[in-house]
This record gives sequence, C-alpha cells and structure tokens, in this order.
Amino acid sequence: MQSIMKLPPKIRLMEVGPRDGLQNEASIVDTISKINFIENLVEAGLKRIEITAFVSPLWIPPLADQYEVALGIKRVPGVSYAALVPNVKGYERAVAAGVNEVSVVVAASNTHNLKNLNGDTKKVMERYHEVAKRARQDKVPFRAYISCGFGCSYEGEVAVSAVLNLASKLLEFGAYEIALSDTIGVASPLDTMKVLEAALLEIAQDKIALHMHDTRGLALANIFAALTLGIGSFDASAGGLGGCPYAPGASGNVATEDLVYMLEAMGLDTGVSLEKLCDTSLQMEKILGRKLPAKLIAGRRTVRT
Repeated sequence: MQSIMKLPPKIRLMEVGPRDGLQNEASIVDTISKINFIENLVEAGLKRIEITAFVSPLWIPPLADQYEVALGIKRVPGVSYAALVPNVKGYERAVAAGVNEVSVVVAASNTHNLKNLNGDTKKVMERYHEVAKRARQDKVPFRAYISCGFGCSYEGEVAVSAVLNLASKLLEFGAYEIALSDTIGVASPLDTMKVLEAALLEIAQDKIALHMHDTRGLALANIFAALTLGIGSFDASAGGLGGCPYAPGASGNVATEDLVYMLEAMGLDTGVSLEKLCDTSLQMEKILGRKLPAKLIAGRRTVRT
C-alpha cells in the first residue's frame, strides 16, 4: 500500500496539551501538576512540547504561572520546550524563561484576529514581523500557526488564497514551520487535501504541519489524508485536551495517544511510548476531575476499573 501513497519517511509531533490543552480548562491546574505533566510527556518520548504561552494572565488566566512552569521543569537534552508569544514583550519574557523556541498564531479570518489578538490581520502581522526580527537576531527558532485555516466560526468559509498568503509572509519572516490549523474542526479529508495540495505547490513539504481539532470526529481522517500527501508533522494534545477560548464550539486537538496508535499501526515510528503516554493522560483526568476524550485511554480506564 505504501507504494501508492507518499507516506512521509519521518514523523514529527508537537505536543500542545500543556498550552493549547490547559488554556481552555474550566479549572486551573496548579503549577506543580503542570510541571509533572510536561516531564511525564518527555518521559513518554515526546521531543517537542509547547509548555505554556507568555500572554497576559488577564486574557488567559489558566496560564498565569507561565514563568514558574518554564523555570520549574527539569530540562532534558534533545527536547525542545516551546512557548506561544503574542508580541515582542511576550517573546522577551519567553526567552528570559529559557524556552528553546517560540510560536506565533494568526488567523486566516480577520474577525478572529480582532477577537483573539485584539488587532486586525495587518496589525497582527506587523507585531510578528518584530518578533521574527528579534528571533533571528537571537537565533531562536520559531514556528507559526495559521488558525481558522479551514473555516471560521465568525466568518464561515475561508479562502485558501488567504491561508497561503499568510503562510508565504510568515516563511519570509523566517518561520521554520507553518502549522495549518483547523481551529473549529470543520474540515473533511477532501478539504484537507484541497488546502494541502494548494500549499504544496508553493511551500516545501517539510515546512508544513497540521494542527487539527476533533470537534466533529474527523481529525484522524484528516491527518490520514495529509499522510498520503507526504506530510509528516502534526500537533496533538495528550488525552484530547483543549479548545480555543476565542473559537465558539471548538473542542480539543486530536488526542496524542490516538494519533500515535494510528501512526504506529501504519508502520510509522513516533518514538513515543503509548503506555507512558496513556498513564500521563489518565493522571490528568484525576487532576481535572473529568474524563478526557481520547479513545485509547477509554479502554485503559475500563480495564483499571
């Protein structure tokens, strides 16, 4: 079967549970539990982890302990500890806290940018141009999310040309990777292929990642579609934690353990221990006091009870 598909030779995962996952939780997780969460994810074999966001606590209270988390984790060589930053001030704070890389997010929807980032698309990109200049000077790698890349809860359908225009500018800024994001989980596999096929005409394959939310249960199907086109970089959230506080109806990202299971079943090595990863998600269930949506831990939860 691999002969008729362009399966990627290598898989790269970005674990976003500690940031994108916890930012939308009703209960605020204590700092020690966050640090343990991150360290357990590393022990499970994840090599890129977005640990927090250096944003104002007024905007995202669950991540108010950004400094404490970044400074409190035990660093492991070979692991990249990333943080989301909204502007130069956030960038400076992230670098001061010792992160290995930073990420920025801009929506393909102007309305979403106004609600999420307090500025229109032009203003947001001007901010990131400054962040990119500083990152290049400091030799700090950065990646960029293009949110609402497959649809917006405020504006509806989003033009592929708008997505690619932003991607082109962000690559010119120096982003090492563009994470095309289905923030509200509306994409189908055909939608995913349409966007990716257009993107691959203009962007190198190894600079494209997918950040898929599982609102309608199609995240894994969409990732499979991407795999057949040779895309091998994906964001995921342990347990299926997450959602966007500025995107009504958005559920969590694709669950890391469900994605790892699918990839490994296809013969694609992830370097992740499913047993340790599932144990980590089950620990977070206890801390949060609710069941997480990951399918793989549902089976383990049943066995344990």
